[in-house]
Amino acid sequence: MNESTSFTVVIPARYGSTRLPGKPLIDLCGKPMIQRVAEQALKSDAKRVVIATDDQRIADALEIADVEVVMTHREHVSGTDRIWEVVENSDLASDDTIVNVQGDEPLIPPAVINQVAELVIRDTIRDVGTLCERIRDTTVAFNPNAVKVVFDTLGRALYFSRAPIPWERDRFGESKPEGLVHSCFRHIGIYAYRKQALKQFVNWEVGELEKLESLEQLRFLENGVAIHIEEVQATVPAGVDTVADAEAVREFLRDGPG
Repeated sequence: MNESTSFTVVIPARYGSTRLPGKPLIDLCGKPMIQRVAEQALKSDAKRVVIATDDQRIADALEIADVEVVMTHREHVSGTDRIWEVVENSDLASDDTIVNVQGDEPLIPPAVINQVAELVIRDTIRDVGTLCERIRDTTVAFNPNAVKVVFDTLGRALYFSRAPIPWERDRFGESKPEGLVHSCFRHIGIYAYRKQALKQFVNWEVGELEKLESLEQLRFLENGVAIHIEEVQATVPAGVDTVADAEAVREFLRDGPG
C-alpha cells in the first residue's frame, strides 16, 4: 500500500469499563489485551498505530515498538470521541482515513483492518465504512448484544438495530424458526472514517434513534451520511466483554500461534 492510500489505526482503550474494570489490561497468555490488539493492528497495512487511552497504567503496560500512545481526557462519552481527540491534534489531512479498531478485539485479523480501510480509500465519495457477516444462528439474530444491519443494493447501510432485522413477518412466529435468518447480517464493530466525517460526528447532537438503540453509528444515518458496508472476507473471532470471553480467547491462544 503506497503513501497515498495508507491509513492510521486508532485504538481507544478506557480503563474504567463498567462490566470489566481495567479490561485493556486483562492478561491473555502473558500479554495485556491492549497489546494483543496493537500487535494485530501492526500486522495490517496501517502507516501508524495509535493507542488512545485515559489511564497511565495502560500506557505503562505496553511493551511494544512502533505503537504511539496518546493520553486523552477521561470524560469522553464514547470511543469515537476519544479517537477524535487524537485525530484533531494530529497532522492528518481532512480526507485522510482513520480506522477505529476496538480495544477489546485481541484476535482481530489484520486482513479485516485492511478491508475496512480500503472500503473508504478506494472511493473518494465514501466517508464512512464498516463490515458485517451473515447470521446463521437464530440465537444470534435474537440477541440484543449482536447488532443487526440491513443495507441497499449499493452497499449503503439502511439501518442498524439490536432487534432481528429484517423481520420475516409470516414465519418468525413459527415454533422452530431455524433457517429463517438467511437474510440477516451481524454488524462487525470496526469502522473506517475520513477525518472530516469524524469532525462532523462529534459536533452533532445525539439523535433519537441513537438514544433508543444505544448505537452511535445511527448518528451518521440520522444526519444523512451514508455508511458503506461489505460482508467481511475473513472470520472475526469474538471480542472480550465478559470473564468467560477472556477465557475463550486464552484457550484459542493456547491452541494456536500467538
